Amino acid sequence: MWTYEKRLQFPVKITTTNPKIAQLIISQYGGPDGELSASMRYLAQRYTMPSKEVGGLLTDIGTEELAHMEIICAMVYQLTRDLSVEEAKTAGFDAYYIDHTKALWPQAAAGLPFNTCEFQSKGDALADLTEDLAAEQKARVVYDNLLRMITEPEVREPLKFLRTREIVHFQRFGEAMEKIKSTLDAKNFYYFNPEFDRQFTRQGRS
Repeated sequence: MWTYEKRLQFPVKITTTNPKIAQLIISQYGGPDGELSASMRYLAQRYTMPSKEVGGLLTDIGTEELAHMEIICAMVYQLTRDLSVEEAKTAGFDAYYIDHTKALWPQAAAGLPFNTCEFQSKGDALADLTEDLAAEQKARVVYDNLLRMITEPEVREPLKFLRTREIVHFQRFGEAMEKIKSTLDAKNFYYFNPEFDRQFTRQGRS
């Protein structure tokens, strides 16, 4: 269960209609490195983590990613709420408008729809946390790119906040990786079959 506070984690107060910027930012809703896939990834992976502490961390970060998705959706909504048909045509937002009018729908900036293949859940703690570390870095790069392209202060401030949280999440997942490794070492647990590894190595030499 979650307790929902009826406020954004970071305030969004955009006063100018700009569908072109909305089309860029929406990638962090439904793009391959967006907040939707991140929240689904972490909230799914938590069940098979061998450490309750790391499972709890995934719950915390996955829940925060839902809050980040809400921020992105608020930004897209505020950038398009007063959108006219002519503005949609001029900004190249017309194809989206035809399918969704001004509703929120998850897609990448290039127009590709959200796909569940964009989040990974393997049931292997090291594989999943490695995926999570990479995911946070890829999301950080997307925010970097958005900040390079967007100059409007009222749009940049929420993006800067979200970028900072990606860095914090990356750090927390790094700590979780060390926790998992120490847990597995203490149990003398092998993630890879040693005999298979030896056979594979021998084949590689031949």
